Amino acid sequence: MALSYKNSKEQTYFLHGKDVMLKNGREQRIYFFGKQAKEGALDAIPDGFTIKENTQTGLPVLKRSA
Repeated sequence: MALSYKNSKEQTYFLHGKDVMLKNGREQRIYFFGKQAKEGALDAIPDGFTIKENTQTGLPVLKRSA
């Protein structure tokens, strides 16, 4: 079951993860939220991260924990 987050505007977003190749040849894992659960949907928040919400747009973002 994909991790879902309901924002202050009552919209549901699903957390996804993807490995991408950067221009310098390094591989990096990126995280993003989408309105539908698709390939790459994650079941839990990765260690060391928390979910924050943009107060103006209501879009959720993943931030590193302090």
